[in-house]
Amino acid sequence: MKKVFKFLSLALLLVVVLALTACTRDDEETPVGQPDADGPNIRIALIAHSPESILDDGSFNAGAWQGILQFARENGLSTSRGVDIEFFQPGAGTDDARIDLVESAIQNFGANVIVMPGHHFIASSYEMQNLFPDTYFILLDASPAGAISSNLVAIHYAEEESGFLAGYAAVMNGYRNLGFMGGVAVPAVVRFGTGFIEGAEYAANELGLAEGEVTINYAYAGTFSPAPEVQTMAASWYNEGVEVIFAAAGGAGFSVFAAAEAANALAIGVDIDQAGASDTVITSALKGLEASVYSVISDFFAGDFPGGIAKIFDASLDGVGLPMDTSRFENFTQDQYDDIFQRLANDEIDVSTEVGPEAHLNLNLSLVDLINIG
Repeated sequence: MKKVFKFLSLALLLVVVLALTACTRDDEETPVGQPDADGPNIRIALIAHSPESILDDGSFNAGAWQGILQFARENGLSTSRGVDIEFFQPGAGTDDARIDLVESAIQNFGANVIVMPGHHFIASSYEMQNLFPDTYFILLDASPAGAISSNLVAIHYAEEESGFLAGYAAVMNGYRNLGFMGGVAVPAVVRFGTGFIEGAEYAANELGLAEGEVTINYAYAGTFSPAPEVQTMAASWYNEGVEVIFAAAGGAGFSVFAAAEAANALAIGVDIDQAGASDTVITSALKGLEASVYSVISDFFAGDFPGGIAKIFDASLDGVGLPMDTSRFENFTQDQYDDIFQRLANDEIDVSTEVGPEAHLNLNLSLVDLINIG
């Protein structure tokens, strides 16, 4: 029996070696990014910003990964046809660690398309695009700290519009005591927050509500990771009468959801549809992460990579929205949503794009009472 097992093991090893050799030979014969009869030779890497940034974060990484998966599925691509995808985590949350990881992904994995989610890549992406000119970079939610090279495209989202829709829907649905808890006061999170406030103000005006009838607790948690401190803050808000908290805080949003569950209260998710994360999530302020990543990789696949630019995905490009199919509204209807979304898409509503850490204090509010917690 041992001899048979040993023989089978050696045979299996030989098959693996031959398969790897075949893949290597295909890689050498097919120019990077150039389609052939079997499809292009693509290796797509999603790079995390720190060791704590997991793939299944239920937020930003997960949304970007879904775009990569969608591309692979819809094009019928697999490793056997020269396509592979992988998620990488750096050993430390530093620019040097991120650059070293990208270099490793290129040299050891063969990555030629690299997706980098978040503002943590602002400095390192500038170096990467110049250090690795034959690699194509998709930077999400940020732009490099310098000129954008032709091998990088910076994708931005109109978070203020998505936040606006969430605030508008919450007030139209009947909620009056709201909360916004951002992770860190980076531009994307700030835009979510200011948009949320303006959406609530807009709805209050349409409904003819009295001044101060809608209140919003506003704060930044100081982290994008789940933390007891975040849950404690959210719990105190709920205990004080806040009905629903918009958690634009990445993984820290799960701490808000836990507080909502304990208080029998409600929450609003962010980035991707988080209805499945908790029954307390009434809706989510979406970014078109999946759609934008899929779109740019498809452009690369077609030999038309849109490098050298910063591209904004807004309502007119379906880059933002609410997942109405899974939202748990009682009074806010699909028709109301379609109407307000179309007004945003047609530029009929002007939403602030200010990104300073105190941008929420500079809004021209007449109906909403803003309680600035921090």
